[in-house]
Amino acid sequence: MPVSRRQLLASLMGLALCPFSRIAAAGVLLADSAQGDIDPAPFLVSEKYDGVRALWDGRDLRFRSGRIVHAPEWFKSRLQTQPLDGELWLARGRFDLLSGIVRKTRPLDAEWQQVRYMVFELPGGDGSFAQRDARLADIVRAVSWPALQKVEQRRLADRHALQRALDEVTRAGGEGLMLHRADAPYVTGRSDVLLKLKPLLDDEATVIAHLPGKGKYAGMMGALALRASDGRRFRIGTGFSDDVRRNPPPIGSVVTYTYRDLTPSGLPRFASYLRVREEP
Repeated sequence: MPVSRRQLLASLMGLALCPFSRIAAAGVLLADSAQGDIDPAPFLVSEKYDGVRALWDGRDLRFRSGRIVHAPEWFKSRLQTQPLDGELWLARGRFDLLSGIVRKTRPLDAEWQQVRYMVFELPGGDGSFAQRDARLADIVRAVSWPALQKVEQRRLADRHALQRALDEVTRAGGEGLMLHRADAPYVTGRSDVLLKLKPLLDDEATVIAHLPGKGKYAGMMGALALRASDGRRFRIGTGFSDDVRRNPPPIGSVVTYTYRDLTPSGLPRFASYLRVREEP
């Protein structure tokens, strides 16, 4: 009996096709921040893409929260049936435009023609991350569609090579690097098997108040009052565009901010607003 293209892709992946409910219940892998002078030898290293995290369940694309991404049918039809994890992406520095595209309930074909799905993991896959990455490469080659791309993973010999790679990516407008332990099994939740390395640290906090602006920002938001996950409260007054100042993130929403380091009292130093968190 001839083997269908779908069966071929499933066999290449080497795991049973699982419904999204099983994936969603387990969650996804979330990165810790790399601390200090890390040795990259145990890791596979890739660029950190400033996209929107999306999981493909074999039928639909979903945000990390489980909500449906309303992608066009022609886009979804090219992804076949194997579960995938990755980032919807346009280009470096174009997160805001991408976010507007993928969050529309009525997708526009012309906009989605620009979107790429940068995949980096096989949800529920067996073996080490290095083995899953090799199977993922086979899957992407079999699909043979420019909008579906595997995130390039590479070995770096030492700390100097890691720093050179970080400098190269950030000079080109990228956010930083991701380091995934090559020997790691598939795991979910916050874990140090996956690390993010950026020139600046980042974290999330909940908006608790809008503080009025002064001077040229009179009549607009001047700063956000935030509450961190540990209950500490602080303010951020930089990093906002005029549009964000006119339409600030709603109270109760979660925002991402960057910072240099922590004060002795545990508050972020030189904190700057980055964006509303990808997933509500």
